[in-house]
Amino acid sequence: MHWNISRIGEKLGAESGINELMKDLGAAMAGGRHLSMLGGGNPAHIPEMEALWRARWREIATDGDQLERALGNYDAPQGNPRFIRAVADSLRREYGWDVSPDHIAIVNGSQNAFFYLFNLLAGPGADGRRRRILLPLAPEYIGYADQALETGIFRAVPPRVELIGEHRFKYRIDFDRLEVTDDIGAMCVSRPTNPTGNVLTDDEVAQLDALARRHGIPLIIDNAYGAPFPDIIFNDVTPLWTGNTILVMSLSKLGLPGTRTGIIIGPPDLMRTISSMNAVVGLANGNIGQVITAPLLEDGRLYRCSRQVIRPYYETKSRQALQWLDAAIPSSLPYRIHVSEGALFLWLWFDGLPIRAAELYRRLKERDVLVIPGHYFFYGLPHAHAHEHQCIRLSYAMGPDTVQRGIAIIAEEVAKAYAGG
Repeated sequence: MHWNISRIGEKLGAESGINELMKDLGAAMAGGRHLSMLGGGNPAHIPEMEALWRARWREIATDGDQLERALGNYDAPQGNPRFIRAVADSLRREYGWDVSPDHIAIVNGSQNAFFYLFNLLAGPGADGRRRRILLPLAPEYIGYADQALETGIFRAVPPRVELIGEHRFKYRIDFDRLEVTDDIGAMCVSRPTNPTGNVLTDDEVAQLDALARRHGIPLIIDNAYGAPFPDIIFNDVTPLWTGNTILVMSLSKLGLPGTRTGIIIGPPDLMRTISSMNAVVGLANGNIGQVITAPLLEDGRLYRCSRQVIRPYYETKSRQALQWLDAAIPSSLPYRIHVSEGALFLWLWFDGLPIRAAELYRRLKERDVLVIPGHYFFYGLPHAHAHEHQCIRLSYAMGPDTVQRGIAIIAEEVAKAYAGG
């Protein structure tokens, strides 16, 4: 049976990069075929962290009626009061930020957070003006691209490309081309950047914050992989939060993606609006992630685990994956890898690739290797460019055998493409 659906329904229900990514991820996680799932953002199963989650689950199950309350009660639309207080207290303790519970709202994952924020700050306004979101550095997270209910709300700025050695490179914000026009309602960056593993420097973030202040707009920082948790950053950087920033955090990359717990830190009036949206859209948030982690924030264990377990775990895996790539891909080929500074991904650029990255994705999928073709991450740009069809994103978070097998097949298919196959 076919019914007419709305324009918004058509937009949200259409095929998209994030939909393709999650379908691939679901197929890989369901088991069956021996897939090398290098395309998704599922965090690794780190034994030390899984032991911690098991311990907390036992504590919850044996502590009075805590389990029954967590499973059987709604929280307020803002989130669990104890968890919110624990987040605020930990940030004041760690960084000296002037953060209170009024500055925090909990949502069902950071993907949900950006749906709220983009549709609050962009699109047609009550004043009749249509505003957009400025992305200072493309490529940017695939999951933003289809979040807005209105089309065409993103404007992105191409990066400066810094070549490093024979097979490395780095994207940098091109401040000479970064213009905040009257139709910009907010700026947004991910730090570390998904898909490239790039980490904006403290100076770059300070410049963005100052630029946003001058134009009276907020700077949104996607901190899903950043400090203080899960702290998957391999450089020494200082997290930024000011009265003009909106910081979005998550429990997912700690190893709790199934709890769907996102954290927004921003001005109290905006947090009240977010809480109202929660009530309308979903009544309340999932309780479990908040109940598991609240005491870990209170006693500092979550911060210590991020620094002492999660960060070194991924840094070691990143270095190993880079070694495998350099060993597998013939050095005579014009490949470059973005310097790995954080997150779970490596970003590969095959300069002059004779086939499009989408075709490379198809060929790899036929061999049970899943990656993400680069063009999905380049949106909001004034013009298409060949570079976006020469890049792929791969995750190194899966088991070593899976990652090494996938890299070997990627190297074979790329060499075949350059050879005209």
